[in-house]
Amino acid sequence: MARTGGSTSRALPARCLRYKGPWNPYPVTRTRSSLHSVALSLRCILLRALVLLALLHPVTLTLRAQQTVLSPAGTAPDLSAVPLPGRLRAYTREEAMLPMRDGVRLHAVILRPTELTPGETLPFLLNRTPYGVDGFTSDTVNRDMPELAASGYIFVYEDIRGRYGSQGTFVMNRPIVPHNTPNDVDETTDTGDTIDWLLENVPGNNGRVGVFGVSYDGFLAIMAGIDAHPAVKAISPQAPMTDVWMGDDFFHNGAFRQSYGFDYVQQMEAQKTDARVVSRQDMYSFFLRHVNFAGAAKAAHMGNLPTAQAFLTQPAYTPFWQAMAVEDNLDKVAVPTLEVGGFWDQEDMWGTQAEYAALKKHDAKHEVFLVLGPWNHGGWQYAAQQLGSQFGGIDFGQPTGTEFRKHFEAPFFEKYLKDRPGFDLADTASFRTGVNQWERYDAWPPTAGFVSTRLYLEPDSRLSFAPPTTADGAIAASYVANPADPAPYRHRPIQSTYAPGSKWYTWLVEDQSFVTARKDVASFTLPTLDRDLTITGEVTVDLFAATTGSDADWVVKLIDVYPDDSPMQPQRSDSPRSPPISSAGYQLMVASEIFRGRYLHSFQQPAPLTPGAVDEFRWSLHGADHTFLKGHTIMVEVQSSWFPLYDRNPQTFVANIMSAPKSAYRPEAITLYASPQYPSHLEFSVAR
Repeated sequence: MARTGGSTSRALPARCLRYKGPWNPYPVTRTRSSLHSVALSLRCILLRALVLLALLHPVTLTLRAQQTVLSPAGTAPDLSAVPLPGRLRAYTREEAMLPMRDGVRLHAVILRPTELTPGETLPFLLNRTPYGVDGFTSDTVNRDMPELAASGYIFVYEDIRGRYGSQGTFVMNRPIVPHNTPNDVDETTDTGDTIDWLLENVPGNNGRVGVFGVSYDGFLAIMAGIDAHPAVKAISPQAPMTDVWMGDDFFHNGAFRQSYGFDYVQQMEAQKTDARVVSRQDMYSFFLRHVNFAGAAKAAHMGNLPTAQAFLTQPAYTPFWQAMAVEDNLDKVAVPTLEVGGFWDQEDMWGTQAEYAALKKHDAKHEVFLVLGPWNHGGWQYAAQQLGSQFGGIDFGQPTGTEFRKHFEAPFFEKYLKDRPGFDLADTASFRTGVNQWERYDAWPPTAGFVSTRLYLEPDSRLSFAPPTTADGAIAASYVANPADPAPYRHRPIQSTYAPGSKWYTWLVEDQSFVTARKDVASFTLPTLDRDLTITGEVTVDLFAATTGSDADWVVKLIDVYPDDSPMQPQRSDSPRSPPISSAGYQLMVASEIFRGRYLHSFQQPAPLTPGAVDEFRWSLHGADHTFLKGHTIMVEVQSSWFPLYDRNPQTFVANIMSAPKSAYRPEAITLYASPQYPSHLEFSVAR
């Protein structure tokens, strides 16, 4: 959900291009000291001169971002230089306050090409956001969307209600409501009212609108496709927060994403602008010390924030969370839609594929498209040739983010907003890691050229593609899960989510060997592969397990284990002084997910597990497109904690885990089964 755009990373300050235009009667002003103004003016003069020089000399340029804030509060991991087209196109910047139907006014930044041919009209590209739009300038659109900026669009960036320069009250993931009166507003009505104003007041538009955005902005983009304004001709929800209880930001299959929710809600609801949550202590120790989320929220004085109250009082999938979910509103394809997501998205991996699946049921005109790549949250906005940090990483051998923007995103909008050829995606494009190449499919998950298979857990830490033949009741593994010593989800110390230097952004590619030796982690491996094996599509786990307690969490990870003699490869690091990293023995998570046992039968009505009873737990690890290379090994790991990203399950059933007493947290024995009667396995499709 974190901001991944470049609005706060700019070479040309917003004030260098700000002025009160003839159709901007509501300018936003800021005051600064005289000394600061003089310095800013000198800087603006210099930067304008550089931009003018670029316009006069159309050569290939490269701009290196200064500090790109992922916002609410973090820097993008090692943002590389972004090559621009041969000619930068200058844009004129104006601001306006746009009236909504209920009288609230929303702040917007409008960027129009400075030079137009006589009679030229352009479509709008609209990005609505809760993260602030002051930083968007001519420079940022040229850097972040070079192909589209060079082609020419009217870029509009708008603060949603209650955020930054906009009036009104902010509501997290504001639900859609019946539109019976002018006071019945939501993000669909605000989008429509925004477009009405733009069409009437911004000169030189061609009457067409495209809407795009990443993360929270992706949620706002899909809103533009629900009860869509007639002028909306294309939308691109990218890493959209689609259902924050089922599989996106705040819960996954009922397991509460504690440290993320703790940080993000404070940043979004404690003030009108973003303020990072930064702690000098290991957050693993912090949450362990405060026992449960209620204790942590009390320590942070955040219990009065609206979403924190929902966490504390409505941990199940109640109507409150259901109303926020998007999928049930996707009952038709109103406009062409390009869904975009990353296989290692630490925040909103689920939403992209969920929205695509929901829309595809109604896609009679073949106007729903999907692009999946080797990215973390919003990673496609950068060159995206590498992903990782000093705890592990992979190099894809090509700038996958640049390729996405050039071959998919820009042609998509060019086709539907300007009637230009070039967008030739039939349905889905996916970057297959391991062999590192783009693939195109007629559907996702693809079926042509693939066959479904099962990978079974076996005793003695083994995996097999053959179903078990041992006697019923055979045990694959057992361990004791102790809430007093939960398995960490990333290397300690664990920083606040968006704190400077946080490893949050790339934790999904961290080398998993740091937990493999734990006694509460059950590991299973195949023999070393004698040929390449490609897994494409959804990975599903079907786990037969029992606990001596009355509640439990299950975490399953599908891992690519590199051989010990794997060569060195360049990796990202947090410091130029960090040593190079060997990929020898590297354990790369390819797919992973958690399931909270109390929701075995119903997400709305949790119930205790029967101690000692063997239950079947089946859930999705989401999509993957990965080749396990010859000489590598496939590993599956099962564990019962992923702390503190996910709160500890006390393993004793209580009505509300958010306030579970300390006495409820008890060690329990976990048993995983591997027999004809209880065949624990993973299901996926492999290339023929």
